[in-house]
Amino acid sequence: MRLLRLLFASVAFVASASGAFAADFKSGVDYMTLDTPVRADTGKKVEVVEVFMYHCPHCNALDPVLNEWVKKQGDKIVFRRLHMAPNITEPQAHAFATLEAMNALGNGLHEKIFHAIHVEHNRLNTDQGLLDFVTKNGVDKAKYLEFFNSFAVQTKMKRSMQLVNEYKLDSAPSLVIDGHYTTSPALAGHGQSSVPAAHAALFQVMDMLVAKTSAEKAAKK
Repeated sequence: MRLLRLLFASVAFVASASGAFAADFKSGVDYMTLDTPVRADTGKKVEVVEVFMYHCPHCNALDPVLNEWVKKQGDKIVFRRLHMAPNITEPQAHAFATLEAMNALGNGLHEKIFHAIHVEHNRLNTDQGLLDFVTKNGVDKAKYLEFFNSFAVQTKMKRSMQLVNEYKLDSAPSLVIDGHYTTSPALAGHGQSSVPAAHAALFQVMDMLVAKTSAEKAAKK
């Protein structure tokens, strides 16, 4: 019986410590709170947006562990990506918007682009280079060019740039929680001495923000 009481006491202590640690996260230190939230039309679910760039080594390092975090969230969140770009003609952002519009990123192509740039040292920084790469990886060339030159993709590019501006972001990778909170490995992982530690800190902050947002949504009912 004494052992059982000790076990319950240990569990209670861990839960209490975990809650206290989460409560220690501060806006302006571990994450930012937008003065003007950007509406997220995801109903009861929490929207999580990654703002990234294919040529960014920090985005490449985050990608596989972020994918695992997203899987663990299950139906709690709606996850999507935005490629940061200085203009609507930026080749990698344009290719991403095109492939996303085609629903062509779910076959591992997203990861293959990262691998080509950061492991194979294929810069993929021109429209032609990206076209050659995606067609070699199974994308129909005529369909890709049709989407690439479409008004819908141009509009998508402009909207992505507008959203990044509304999120008040100037670096990648960054994460946006329900259009209200933003964080990043650099922000959440401040003071950490390694990339894995910064990523771990990021996911702790994101877990807290997802839970906080879920509670806020529930309270509005």
